[in-house]
Amino acid sequence: MKNGDGGDVARRVPLHAVVYRNAGIASKGQGMAPADDVSMNREIAVLNTKVDMILESIRRSEEKSDVSRASVHRRMDELVERVGKVETSVVTVQDDVKKMKPTVDDVRRWKLIGLGALGVIGFGGMAMGVTFADAIRRLGTVVLGR
Repeated sequence: MKNGDGGDVARRVPLHAVVYRNAGIASKGQGMAPADDVSMNREIAVLNTKVDMILESIRRSEEKSDVSRASVHRRMDELVERVGKVETSVVTVQDDVKKMKPTVDDVRRWKLIGLGALGVIGFGGMAMGVTFADAIRRLGTVVLGR
């Protein structure tokens, strides 16, 4: 804070002098003069202003902290809600999978049965092909006379 002549009041009078004056002790053997009372009152006013500024700064900091905490709590509530939705979705998917499992097992069984049937048909077709080819060869031998 500045005094009327442009000098810094807080730097002009040392703090120990203010403490001595407040305690009623004269520093360096000097008595309290009326000019010193004015200076002391000025210093007290400066200190009061600084304390008020510090308190205001603390109040603003607490307000910002309150806003920040409220934001954190709001985001935490949103996360709890989202996790709840995810849990519900997981339970739904698990139920769907349990319902689909018998169908999938049936399809697998049908596939194995089908592959077995194709194998039997393949062997049967191969056997018939060999038999048919052998019959044509014999017929050719009889007809051509070789």
